[in-house]
Amino acid sequence: MTVTFVKQATRRASDDSGQVAAAVAAMLEEIEAGGEAVALRYASEFDRYDGNTVLTQDEIEAASAEVPQRLKDDIRFAWDNIRRFAEAQKATIRDMEIEVTPGMVAGQKTIPCRAVGCYVPGGRYSHVASALMTVTTAKVAGCGHIGVCSPPRPGVGIPPPIIYSADLCGADRILALGGVQGLAAMTFGLFGLPGADILVGPGNQFVAEAKRILFGRVGIDMFAGPTNSLILADETADPHIVAWDLIGQAEHGYNSPVWLATTHRPLAERVLELAPRYIETLPELNRDSAAAAWEAMAEVMVASDRETLARVADDYAPEHLHVQAADPDWFLGRLQCYGSLFLGEETTVAYGDKSAGPNHVLPTSGAARYTGGLSVHKYMKLVTWQRATREGARPVAEATARISRLEGMEGHARTADIRLEKYFPGESFDLSGGN
Repeated sequence: MTVTFVKQATRRASDDSGQVAAAVAAMLEEIEAGGEAVALRYASEFDRYDGNTVLTQDEIEAASAEVPQRLKDDIRFAWDNIRRFAEAQKATIRDMEIEVTPGMVAGQKTIPCRAVGCYVPGGRYSHVASALMTVTTAKVAGCGHIGVCSPPRPGVGIPPPIIYSADLCGADRILALGGVQGLAAMTFGLFGLPGADILVGPGNQFVAEAKRILFGRVGIDMFAGPTNSLILADETADPHIVAWDLIGQAEHGYNSPVWLATTHRPLAERVLELAPRYIETLPELNRDSAAAAWEAMAEVMVASDRETLARVADDYAPEHLHVQAADPDWFLGRLQCYGSLFLGEETTVAYGDKSAGPNHVLPTSGAARYTGGLSVHKYMKLVTWQRATREGARPVAEATARISRLEGMEGHARTADIRLEKYFPGESFDLSGGN
């Protein structure tokens, strides 16, 4: 079981975290102290936007009217798929209770977060899909208030398709506010928003760092790094499709890794030949991003067999994992570490990014080893409860007292002792913590 690199990355994803962390921490501290005035000052400085921050219903309707009907239909198609998938996910969790011992009943209850802050990127690209993915799932979960922040463009504001999407999906308030100041507004409850219980949505390194710093004070979907994708392929794969699937993800940016692992060396060599040629056919902005990522971050490797392919995938734990090989069901059963899995040539990561239904907010930087992506479950707390009859609590109290004393926690033990004394007067119990 061997792996041979045909092309290896010359650099690793980096976000200059030290400098970014210091800058973001200072901004958050200043905005919390100074409130809306400071947030607006940063908006003017970074977004170069001095328009209305909280969109009115008239502004939302006017922006929606600018969206062509064909695009509205496509957005509604994607929204419907995402909504139905989220509803199916929600159906997999339910309230329940069990009598763990006679007279001792414990249960599980699902409670949605009260307030959610959704961040929708809007820099180089209008990330309509991010509004669909974050707001729809929060709405299906039953969250009480859904706030949306998205960076406005100078002299323009939030792109109308983003406004239309956020409103369609159920946003309660939309703010033309980007970056750290947007995250701060949702966390600190500025501009009429309730303070968020959880912040979700992708963003640049400043957005990611703000979420990291705020985590604990609020929940977050995940710590996000640059997006990445891995394709597993064999001799049945089409090199033209493989090359374009890699390029499609490389255009996210210079620090977005794309990887190909294949059991077929001729496929690897053909993809290496095709990819640079195809990149040259992209529009300038996309071409520059994809070329930079391909040159510095792309890796192409040849594996001895499909089990080795699977081991590579589990080691890399990619955000997106695409199998273009025979017997996809084998891979479905074998693979263990990925954010989202795409099986067969007939699907592609872009489908998941935009409109297929499963969420596109996914773990990066190897985090797929221990977590999945954003889902309706992320907005719902699974809490537990218990109740008991006095007789049912008796064995639990005895065990609790003895375990507590074994651990040296006498106060814990006595909360059990006092109940046994009250409920069963005159009886003796061995409640020592000795072995």
